[in-house]
Amino acid sequence: MAGVEVPEARRVAYSIVLGQAAITAVVALACYLIFGLVPGWSAALGGGISTVASLAMVLFAFRRRAGLDARAIAGGFYVGEAVKLAVTVLLFVWTFKTLKPSFAAMFGAYIATLLVYWMALANALPPLAGRPQR
Repeated sequence: MAGVEVPEARRVAYSIVLGQAAITAVVALACYLIFGLVPGWSAALGGGISTVASLAMVLFAFRRRAGLDARAIAGGFYVGEAVKLAVTVLLFVWTFKTLKPSFAAMFGAYIATLLVYWMALANALPPLAGRPQR
């Protein structure tokens, strides 16, 4: 399997975050138009939590410059995933304690952003997506 260049991986990671933000906006608008105000902002919260957590992961995972050894790069990703998990938990706890969201809309949007994440990763990894390597 061929290696992935850090700048390309960074670009893919940021495009995933942008895709999650776009899906959040679409799902939140659809929930608002179909079901009303509370489901609309609840969907925005759910998708927003996933998007912000993914952005935190990207910022921590790619905070070091390219050219580091594999151990340092992997360490950045471990820290990034830990930060992503912490941000997700903290934002959900804050949401549950301070707001009264529509749980279906909130978790529906959250799951939609996770699907974007996994679909984008499948397309970004040619050997796993069944496409020939470049």
